[in-house]
Amino acid sequence: MSHVGVPRGTARKRRIPALLTAGVLTLPALAGCSSDGKDTAAVAAVPQDVARAARAQVADGGKVTWAIDALPATFNAFQADADSATTRITGALLPTLFPLDAQGRPQLNPDYLESAKVTETEPRQVVVYRLNQQAVWSDGRGIGAPDFVAQWRALSGKDSAFWTARNAGYERIEKIERGHDDLEVKVTFAKPYADWRSLFSPLYPKQVTGSPDAFNDGARTTLKATAGPFRLREVDKKAGSVTLTRDPRWWGGRAKLDSLVFKAVKPEERTDALAEGAVDIADIDSTTAHRIAQAAREGAAGAPPAHGPGAAQSPADALRSWAVAHGTDEEAAEEEQEARDDKARAADAYATEQSGLRAFVVRKSLEPAYTQLALNGETGPLADDRVRRAVARALDRQELADTVLKPLGLPAQPLGSHLAVAGQPAYRDGSDALGKQDTAQAQALLADAGWTREGALSRSDGTKAGSEGEKKDKDAEKKGSAGQEADDGKGNRAAGEPAADDGLYIVGDDKPGGTHVLAPAPDAAAQSAALLRQAGHLGSTGTSEDARDAIRAQDRQPGGAAGAYAPAGTAAPAKAADAARGPLGKNGKPLSLRFVLPSGPGSAGLRSVGEKIAAMLDTIGIRTEITKVSDDSYFRDHVASGDYDMALYSWPATAYPATDDRPIFAKPLPASDGSLLVEQNYTRVGTDHIDQLFDQAASELDEKAAQDLMRKADARIWAAAGSIPLFQRPQLVATGKQLVNVGAFGLGVPHYQDIGYKAPQAAGAPADRRK
Repeated sequence: MSHVGVPRGTARKRRIPALLTAGVLTLPALAGCSSDGKDTAAVAAVPQDVARAARAQVADGGKVTWAIDALPATFNAFQADADSATTRITGALLPTLFPLDAQGRPQLNPDYLESAKVTETEPRQVVVYRLNQQAVWSDGRGIGAPDFVAQWRALSGKDSAFWTARNAGYERIEKIERGHDDLEVKVTFAKPYADWRSLFSPLYPKQVTGSPDAFNDGARTTLKATAGPFRLREVDKKAGSVTLTRDPRWWGGRAKLDSLVFKAVKPEERTDALAEGAVDIADIDSTTAHRIAQAAREGAAGAPPAHGPGAAQSPADALRSWAVAHGTDEEAAEEEQEARDDKARAADAYATEQSGLRAFVVRKSLEPAYTQLALNGETGPLADDRVRRAVARALDRQELADTVLKPLGLPAQPLGSHLAVAGQPAYRDGSDALGKQDTAQAQALLADAGWTREGALSRSDGTKAGSEGEKKDKDAEKKGSAGQEADDGKGNRAAGEPAADDGLYIVGDDKPGGTHVLAPAPDAAAQSAALLRQAGHLGSTGTSEDARDAIRAQDRQPGGAAGAYAPAGTAAPAKAADAARGPLGKNGKPLSLRFVLPSGPGSAGLRSVGEKIAAMLDTIGIRTEITKVSDDSYFRDHVASGDYDMALYSWPATAYPATDDRPIFAKPLPASDGSLLVEQNYTRVGTDHIDQLFDQAASELDEKAAQDLMRKADARIWAAAGSIPLFQRPQLVATGKQLVNVGAFGLGVPHYQDIGYKAPQAAGAPADRRK
């Protein structure tokens, strides 16, 4: 299953030319936000799925080709267009002082540091780094304080000549000094910073960060000095590859591979690339994973492919085809023979692919990332927090998780946090702050917001479109927008009429860029009544005897509205006793939300989730217009620009939520030029209180207290209902069967120097029965 993801640090300063409805967010009673021991216990992580081998069992030498989506636009991880390829490649080239372990916890890296700790908190926080005395750059210069100073100055935000995407943490540093000797670096903070371990990773040499030209342009295409198990050898844009070679100056465990190649391969082309042996490691979707599993079963049985072209042909079909191909009708025989030849060639190609795929195994875990339903709270019905919460309460998140994760054999657990994923020590389920799936409560919230089935048919006050009464209704609708406080603070609203269990009808096409509408099939009587109201036959209640006579008169006339009447004696529909069916509305305007989804071949799974969500919303009377757009424009032209009501995309998890997640949930603010500064909060939903909790957590040096603050923030994010986490993303990685120390790393990171091929087993050695 393909997912649209957003790398952290991307476009954090991008301004969106839009206006946010003023006010603050209404919060219901918040649960799961205290530190009294009543929080839900942390959920265990899905373990890494990696072919483990001690370094002594890894052969020396060889080349491995690793598939990436595209060549990195830059090797500077602190620029706005840095992406996952940037992160993957720089991880093998540059120092990471605190890499993440299998539980997603930062751990001191002994290859670069002997120690790093907070030595003072009053009057200033001071962190002292003790460097590994062997740590040097690939040009032979020792890693030291000048590199720390240059990176701080480039990322502090004080010099606008440096084009940086983020400066969180660096702006809190007051000074950096050489310690007792060249191996000691002393960092003094002007303001306490809990996430200090996130700084200086990756650490660039002063040649990159020392000047704006080198930082802005030079590091985009090359790195003149590195300090990792590999060094950069070549960037071949024509071949779409980046080649790394073993660094002879590396002082840690010598890299097992001679070279590591990162090759750009589109997700939809990875099955072919694996089968042809063009790549050795690739993130894959569920379709490719199933192909590899089928190939393994077929190879074990020694049978021809049980799937693919021609596999479903029955013996009778085969006999019939042979008879036509050898029959007396020459024209039909020629056509049939051509078709048989085409099928044979396709079957041979498929069998060859399957043979190539038998060299691979699929490693499975959960990514440190989650898929969310984003609700744009800037304008329209979703500007009302009651409507957002109603959408959230209508979702069966367990069903959505089951849809994606169960077929892959992965634990299907809905995610309960915006700020941590299952397995991280900070994870707690804070979704009770919003409430579980509850159709009745969702309907009550919508009714309280003024969205009713009667409202879809006529105006309750008799006003016309564009009148002063309509303007008042719109103004009242905006009062529930993002950032507004409620009087009771509990989110309890007047009960609404339960929605009928309606069917779906589809309007429009299903092509990329097209729109189709999933909506309740309108009740025939309601349609008829609406037509009569328009003709002036009915009052606002529609209960007069004249109205009944008008309906009966229409029934007797030819050409009446299809389905609006039936001949006498016709049995009533099974659900005739239900309330009038149809979408909810207000003042004659139906409640309709525009759901934007990517249309690419790798996004079929995401679209399936979107269509399930649309069906769930239909049960409470919300009509959904699904608009499919190209993958290239999906995020840039729709999500980031705010051109959507609902969207599905993903955020990566982080070990530093107070720093990394703040821009995602920060309250948008108007800029001096009239635009809206949303940072990375593409839902445009936020509150001052949430911002304050993030700020407090970022300055809290007590880890437990900081986690408590983050849980409180998460509860309020749930209550705001701008972002609804659905499930942690599956991680499927195809690797060659002979490769070790690589696979689905889950919350952890690769140790590049340990990746390689399994060493040949010595003659006479006992076989390892575990493999």
